[in-house]
Amino acid sequence: MSVVARQGFKYSIIGYIGFLLGTISAIFIFPYNFEFYGKLRYILPTAEMLVPVVVLGISYSNVKFFHRVEKDGKQQNMLSLSLLAIFINFIVFMGVFFILPYFFPKFIHTEAWKLKEMILPLILILSFCAIFNKYTSNYKRIVVSNIFDNLFPKIANLGAFCLFAYFLLPQEIAFGFFFGMFALILFGYIYYTNKLEKIELDFNTDYFKKDNFWKEFFNYSFFGFLGTFGNYLAINNFMIGEFMGMEEVGIYSVLYALISLISIPQLGLFNISAPIINKTLIEGDMEELDRFHKKTSLSLYFLGAVLFSCIMVGFPYLTELMPKNGTMLREYEPVVWIWGSAVLIDLATGFNGNIISLSKYYRFNILIMLLLAGLTVGLNYYFIKNTDLKLIGIALSTAISLTTYNVIKIAFNYFVFKVSPLTIEMIFVSIICTLAITVAIVLPNFNNNFINLLYKPSVVLILIYIGNYFTRVFPLEDYLNAKFIKSIFKFK
Repeated sequence: MSVVARQGFKYSIIGYIGFLLGTISAIFIFPYNFEFYGKLRYILPTAEMLVPVVVLGISYSNVKFFHRVEKDGKQQNMLSLSLLAIFINFIVFMGVFFILPYFFPKFIHTEAWKLKEMILPLILILSFCAIFNKYTSNYKRIVVSNIFDNLFPKIANLGAFCLFAYFLLPQEIAFGFFFGMFALILFGYIYYTNKLEKIELDFNTDYFKKDNFWKEFFNYSFFGFLGTFGNYLAINNFMIGEFMGMEEVGIYSVLYALISLISIPQLGLFNISAPIINKTLIEGDMEELDRFHKKTSLSLYFLGAVLFSCIMVGFPYLTELMPKNGTMLREYEPVVWIWGSAVLIDLATGFNGNIISLSKYYRFNILIMLLLAGLTVGLNYYFIKNTDLKLIGIALSTAISLTTYNVIKIAFNYFVFKVSPLTIEMIFVSIICTLAITVAIVLPNFNNNFINLLYKPSVVLILIYIGNYFTRVFPLEDYLNAKFIKSIFKFK
């Protein structure tokens, strides 16, 4: 088995373990105390949202120019100067942060200011981690970084929450554990990078001054920086925390964990499809790209729609089985419907954004990412200030901005590349799933919620299978057989 195959397999396994750990914790553990979980979920996304301002895209340049500097034996020079630049940027960022209250006195009343002792050091740690993450990927080693980025933060959330909510330790100790896990991630990155290649700090700037290489490095970093503003999930966490409260952040985060189940089929899509997309773009074979695009999008949409249907009919009974505060989640059931529908539309568009980012029009991707961020902030602010919808308003905001974002990408790819993810089969999938959900809802309930949680989604699965059997919109027989299952465990 090749290094890439081994790393790819291990990467997927770690990804799914992290996903399951986060989802199970969010459903069965974190509802015990939404307010403290909300604080944890406010601190990390707020730090993640501000990290790009400190990193300024330098991490992407560590990948883009690695092979060039490696030929000249200057990869350590690039790493050293990148880390130094991050530190200088952070000092400047700190200066701006502490000057802000003099110009905007209300800033000291924000949650970001109140939790600055956690958020600011976390920004520095995550910024350094971003550099090491991209740098180590040049050695085709992605598994360890996935453990650091995927598993450790979830352990940090779970451990800190349990210390406070279950072991009743002071909040400061829980926060100390939370921060300590991220400090451990940074030390882990340093140790692992040193194992791949001994770190030798070199802050000499002569190499970057030669032929104005620093300008090329900076320009690419800047475009990478602009492309990092589309993290609408972090924006949502931040705005909910500032305008609604930490309890709402906790509820929102649990709902997100549920809705993200719909996206399971999308995990690893880019890694798998990127070489094929790149090949067809280079060869100019738009007909093959269109065929592959439609096939992949239909698969994602069908599998996502099946999961969404099961969640819809099972959600009310799942909230009844939660240890505490399940009724608060039940009140926000419309969020699951609205947001889940938007995620389904996102799945239906397949790898639209990847086509653009791998083409010569990659700058357009940056433009619409900025549009997504701006639209999300604007709509969030409108729904929070002008309506009483609360998290339902946030869900509507996310649905509108994400759908607009995807519609623009569909139109761009159709007019520029003559490819589209949309097919008539998607309409049949929607009809089949809608009928299955309707039938499952109107069927009588048992007195036992656990039985209902198993029974209703089972009815949905059976009805979707029957509907697909007669319409043949999705080739289930290609996947539900022993040959395919065996092939999953082959890595050639």
